[in-house]
Amino acid sequence: MQPLSRKSQSARHDPAPSRLKYRFERLKLTPGFRFCIRVVLPFALSVGAVSLWFASDDNRLAFNQMISEVRETVESRPEFQVKLMAVDGATSIVAEDIRKILPVDFPVSSFDLDLGKMHETVVALSAVRDATVRVRQGGILQVEVVERVPKVLRRGDRGLELLDETGAFVRLANARADYAKLPVIAGDGAHDAVKEALALYAVTGPLKARLRGFERMGARRWDVVLDHGQRILLPETKAVRALERTIAMDQAIQMLGRDLTVVDLRLTQRPTIRMGEDAVQAMRSSNTIKAGGE
Repeated sequence: MQPLSRKSQSARHDPAPSRLKYRFERLKLTPGFRFCIRVVLPFALSVGAVSLWFASDDNRLAFNQMISEVRETVESRPEFQVKLMAVDGATSIVAEDIRKILPVDFPVSSFDLDLGKMHETVVALSAVRDATVRVRQGGILQVEVVERVPKVLRRGDRGLELLDETGAFVRLANARADYAKLPVIAGDGAHDAVKEALALYAVTGPLKARLRGFERMGARRWDVVLDHGQRILLPETKAVRALERTIAMDQAIQMLGRDLTVVDLRLTQRPTIRMGEDAVQAMRSSNTIKAGGE
């Protein structure tokens, strides 16, 4: 038997890797391949195993039942129980209304309370400007209320209405005497001009004792209504300044103490007055006497 040649022996025992093994070794040196082997492949196998397990209806039912039991156990713990409600910042009437519109059956789990919906329900009350609803430590449902403050009385279709400084409805008033310090407004669009009415009321000063209210005319301007049937017709613009001039004139010559029915300031360059019937008759008699004497 002839011995193998040196060339055949070196080819059979060549220690160099095959081309496929060489490429695989080079591939293992790349960061992307190592990331896939270490992270992506285990994650994919885990997801596949979980998906395969959840494919069974019995397994899904058992899992959901376990979650429900755990949740019920947690929610029923004493530290999550709400036992009473506290309403702060509200009058007794508003507090009673809040308790009526939030009929919570205590004790109740805090997880069963929809605080967002409760907040919307509370601020929907006309007397509430803003509110905060939260669960306080100690199992207390805390409702903090900022009420609308009545600033004017409006004579409307429903009677006397209390409005705040923005013209928003607060509640109905039983009697004018209960709010003697508040000005009265009336007329079309009066609730849209409450701020101007309050500004006028702030400068009435000496006329407050005689003031009966402010009437909005044509939703454009104000009439100041005084006792004895007197009116001050204010212009559409700069009404406060016009009223201040009228009051200054009255302080100087007691103009409003005379037999006048209307002081018309709608034309700022040409104010006019309308005399009462007695004053007109007296003037006519005076003119007749003067004419006869001549």
